[in-house]
Amino acid sequence: MRIFDPHIHMTSRTTDDYEAMHAAGVRALVEPAFWLGQPRTSVGSFLDYFDSLIGWEPFRAAQFGIRHHCTIALNPKEANDPRCSEVLQHLPRYLLKDGVVAVGEIGYDSMTPEEDEAFAAQLQLAVTHDLPALVHTPHRDKAAGVDRTLAVVKESGIAPERVLVDHLNEVTVRQVIDSGCWMGFSIYPDTKMDERRMVAVLREFGTERILVNSAADWGRSDPLKTRKTGDAMLAAGFSADDVDTVLWRNPVAFYGQSGKLEPAESETPGADATFEGNSVLRGVRAEV
Repeated sequence: MRIFDPHIHMTSRTTDDYEAMHAAGVRALVEPAFWLGQPRTSVGSFLDYFDSLIGWEPFRAAQFGIRHHCTIALNPKEANDPRCSEVLQHLPRYLLKDGVVAVGEIGYDSMTPEEDEAFAAQLQLAVTHDLPALVHTPHRDKAAGVDRTLAVVKESGIAPERVLVDHLNEVTVRQVIDSGCWMGFSIYPDTKMDERRMVAVLREFGTERILVNSAADWGRSDPLKTRKTGDAMLAAGFSADDVDTVLWRNPVAFYGQSGKLEPAESETPGADATFEGNSVLRGVRAEV
């Protein structure tokens, strides 16, 4: 089983996690810029963090045969702090970097006017830089948050197929399917979704435009939840091809829109591709 985890915060994890992930089949991942738990009080602390996402974490991941990509943004929670607003001015130079495959996480935490402004501004950055957008939906009042998210996405003019609306649940799937955006589901031990619920969603709605991630942040989480979801799919009667669609081909298709994922010319889209260029570790072939 080959796995591309499309949303995992490796800054919060140890090298033991990288080793276990590789053993479980993870060969590539995307780490979105996010809130670290401790509020940042200066722009410089963001820039140091962004530098680690494009430098240190790819180095750490490569030691274990995993190619690391990232997304860069001012996250929704910290968009409410006026000390952080200047971060928006620094994003363009990071969005040009190799391995930066989307603008994110952007979207909503508490659905404030400040979040509205940062969300709209960063969607425009995605359009300007021809990058996909990774959107965080609020943990509270999620259905209303998704409605508001989709309205802002539509107003921005970004193509819906270039938007991944993440942290969804059973209540919000239909809203996003009808929008044309991609759907992301975070699998957690206690909160958000679990493997059983994810399998039920896949049974009802199919595998098209669906991505499954482990998120694995600084709270109680599990960086092997992608693998456990794949195992749960197989146990529920899904085919190995279905699992490959959800855990590999869909992340490749979505983030490939960045132009920074390049399958080898000898491979067809969706095949067991060795990636070249700046985006996936040279010489590492993902196992089926």
